[in-house]
This record gives sequence, structure tokens and C-alpha cells, in this order.
Amino acid sequence: MDWITGIQHAIDYIEDHLAEEIDYDRVAREAACSGFYFQRIFGMLCGMTLGGYIRSRRLTLAGSELQAADAKVIDIALKYGYESPESFARAFSKFHGITPSEAKAGGAKLRSFSRFSVKIIVSGGNIMNYKIVEKEAFDIVEKVSAHAVDQEESAKTVPKFWTASHEDGTVSKLLEITSDKSYLFGICYGNLPENAKTFDYSIAAVCGKDTAVPEGFRRTTIPARTWAVFECTGAMPDAIQELWHRIVTEFFPTSRYQPTCEMDIEAYTKGDMGSADYRSEIWVPVKKK
Repeated sequence: MDWITGIQHAIDYIEDHLAEEIDYDRVAREAACSGFYFQRIFGMLCGMTLGGYIRSRRLTLAGSELQAADAKVIDIALKYGYESPESFARAFSKFHGITPSEAKAGGAKLRSFSRFSVKIIVSGGNIMNYKIVEKEAFDIVEKVSAHAVDQEESAKTVPKFWTASHEDGTVSKLLEITSDKSYLFGICYGNLPENAKTFDYSIAAVCGKDTAVPEGFRRTTIPARTWAVFECTGAMPDAIQELWHRIVTEFFPTSRYQPTCEMDIEAYTKGDMGSADYRSEIWVPVKKK
């Protein structure tokens, strides 16, 4: 199955089950990847979280049904996964700008969020600098933290982890002991069992075989893999977020490679991360389609 077809199958599955409880791992199987990685890819591809998409589509349909049918608010609330009329009313009002009762009265203006359709759109002329590299296994020392698989939560907690790691000396310690001071890594681990609630994210640096591992850190061997390494130039975090979007919308749909979904690495160099000339990289383990 190709990249675009898999993502579209997953979206079609969501649309067919909006009035049911949706298992993210089940959705991800339509795209032949884990629930965690599907959520990451979906967010990069679509510019919103999977949960945000499902919520917007449900509230769109709920508004239409309230206006078109003689349905009770509580029945619509339960149909689209809300535990009470009150929680439904709060979400409905935030999305539509009016209450469910006002929507039922007729003549009210409602918001409509249309379903996604994934396509390759030729637009052009952008250059993406990348290379395919065969890397032998290498050791790292890392500080690991668990974060919610829910992308709405981890989008907040991962930056907080970086801030705390600068403040508590974690970053300084890694730079002190690393055998390769070229990079500091942010590593997202994706080999998760179904229904996993958290994933491991680490701040790490390359180390030697004999490097002493400080208390609170761990040594990990990154296995030998084929990596797609993408160059990034620009201020953080916007530049690397934009590059991720281009990787999932331009590179993987049209290249001979697909991600293994084991992990991905953001490699940061020394320098002013707010500078337009700041350089970083994204490393993604890949296999041929």
C-alpha cells in the first residue's frame, strides 16, 4: 500500500465511524503503522491533531442533525461521544459560537468543517536537501521522559521537558560527556504496543563505549539502519516544523522510501536557535517501498 492510499483509508475509516468510539490503533492499521506514528504523521500532514479532526467533524455533523431533525440534544450528545448534555453544549458552543438549543431554533449560522481528502498536489520548485545514509549502530547517553501519546498533550510537554533540561543541567551534562559535540539529539521512540498511553522521548548525545553514564541517564544503542537525513535551515521551532510537513507531504509520497516508524531524531547543532541561519537535521530510519 502506498503512503497516500494508506492515510486516505484511515480517514475513510474515521468518517465511517464518527458516531462510534474510535480506537486510534484500529485507525492506524488502515495506514499500516502504529497508532502513535499515525497520530504524528496525521498532525504533520494535516496541520491539526487527530483528536481535533474527529472532534471538528463530529460537531459539524451534530450541528447539521440538530437543524435538520427533531432530535433531542441529549441524544445527539450521546451519539457523538459526549457523556452529558453539559459537556456537549460547551464543546458545541466553542465550535459553532451558539448553543445546541439555538441551533435547533432554526435560521442560526453554523460552522462546517469538511472531511479531509489526501492527494498529491503538484506545486512547485521547492528544493529539499537530503541524503540516504547507511549508519552502523552507535551508542548514546540520554535523559528519557514519558509523554502522552495524545499529540495535543505531548505538543505541550515535550517543549517543557527541553526547558527543564536546560535549567537542571541535563543539557550541559550531555555536552560535557559526549564523544561527538556536533549534535544534541531529540529522539522520539515509536515502537509501541497497541493501546499504549505514553511514548519515550529523550534528549541525548553520542557517547563512547567506555563513557560513564551519570545517574538518571541511560545508555542506549541505536541500531544500524538506513537513514534519510534532511537538512534544515532556519529559526526553531518553525523551521523544523515546516520541514517535517514537507517530508510527509512531498518526500515520502513520491520517493522510493517509507519510514520504519521505529523512531526519529532531530539533530541540533551549536548556535543561536532563533537565527535564520541556524542549522539542524531530521534523521528518519527508512526502508525501500
